[in-house]
Amino acid sequence: MHGSFIWHELMTPDPEGAKAFYCELIGWGTEETQMPGFTYTSFTLPGFSSGVAGMMPLMPDMKEQGVPPNWTGYIAVDDVDAMAADYQKAGGTICRPAEDIPGIGRFAVVADPQGAVVCIMTPKMPEGGTGEWPQPGSVGTVGWNELMAGDWEKAWDFYSARFGWEKDMAVDMDAMGIYQTFKLGDRGIGGMMTKRPEMPMPYWGFYFIVPAIDAAVAKVEELGGNVLMGPHQVPGGSWIAACQDPQGAYFNLTSGSR
Repeated sequence: MHGSFIWHELMTPDPEGAKAFYCELIGWGTEETQMPGFTYTSFTLPGFSSGVAGMMPLMPDMKEQGVPPNWTGYIAVDDVDAMAADYQKAGGTICRPAEDIPGIGRFAVVADPQGAVVCIMTPKMPEGGTGEWPQPGSVGTVGWNELMAGDWEKAWDFYSARFGWEKDMAVDMDAMGIYQTFKLGDRGIGGMMTKRPEMPMPYWGFYFIVPAIDAAVAKVEELGGNVLMGPHQVPGGSWIAACQDPQGAYFNLTSGSR
């Protein structure tokens, strides 16, 4: 599992509002688990034995630190403590030291040397295995993970050395530069490019698969969200759109159909 994106999680100031928005937009159901001090929501899909994404409230200490509403990705690693230390040694930052989630695994929040934040996790279930995690490719799952880097070539050297990613197709975006896709084994999992100057900082973004892009972006606006870019077609034929939910978190949609 090392190097795979295994989970995606929304932090929001309004869980009930976000739940209504995403369940209507993407077709998710929900399961809730009471944690110390808050309720954790797992988003579910028919045919999946476990959740496909999660949600938790943006806690007061996070707000005080200036953390905005956001979607975060979790990358599986063999040893989360060792990887966090390696991040720091290579010029990254440990934003939240490694800690256990009982019955799930051990995770840490880290930032690469250019500032893009992601979670790393070593899954460990009570029975000793790594558990079942959502497999991308189906409608309602995250189908693509995208890094807007300060300098994509330096970011590539950093991530490939740690997660075993390999370069896939490189797309020349003219004035915007190269968009480098990457894979783990034989499965394409994401892409990266140097961010546009107006973007305040490097970040990871995530693409949810929907049946048809036009209906999905219309639904975003109907439900009170914002469509920031698109829909437009990308190399390979997929359609994408960049959006913001009513609570302020950014996300993307993708579909093979208009």
